[in-house]
Amino acid sequence: MIRIVIAEDQKLLRGTLRSLLSLEDDIDVVGEAEDGMDALEVIRRCEPDLCLLDIEIPFLSGLELAEKLKQEGHAPKIIMVTTFARPGFLQKARDLKVEGYLLKDEPIEFLIDAIRKVMAGGHVISKDLATALFVKEENPLTDRESDVLRLSRSGLSTSDIAGQLYLTKGTVRNYLSTAIQKLGVETRQQATEKAHDNGWI
Repeated sequence: MIRIVIAEDQKLLRGTLRSLLSLEDDIDVVGEAEDGMDALEVIRRCEPDLCLLDIEIPFLSGLELAEKLKQEGHAPKIIMVTTFARPGFLQKARDLKVEGYLLKDEPIEFLIDAIRKVMAGGHVISKDLATALFVKEENPLTDRESDVLRLSRSGLSTSDIAGQLYLTKGTVRNYLSTAIQKLGVETRQQATEKAHDNGWI
């Protein structure tokens, strides 16, 4: 029996996955969670064979959760699921050596087959995601520019960012301006969204 924990913040999708997977004779959904912190506790408690993780769940993303599980020495197989083909996220998933990376709009039969393949020692990736990996755009941002955009995306003001990074407000503005130019956008918000969509922050 394959014991699975599902971490997905969309209640309807989570319930549908649970119901459909539970119809399989060799699959048992032993736990579920709507955010990353809750998922970590459920996984620690239930010790599943495989975790089905939405990449963008709140509080602790699927990628952050996968990294934490590996750091703690937990051994479940991991299949990441996502709505969009974001090359930066896929590269991070590859770096973490997760066993599967699937688009949410794959047929349920594809997911079930992927679960069995992963449990048999294989790796599975949606075709469209594999294509995205080969056309991925290189990250043009420096570490400091990424830090500034990450904090900006979390809603901090220029003054707050300056305080957190021990920089002057002018220096923060310069980093933001340079990042905007490098990313070929017009506003701070567009820069943070593009950087996030590409998995750079």
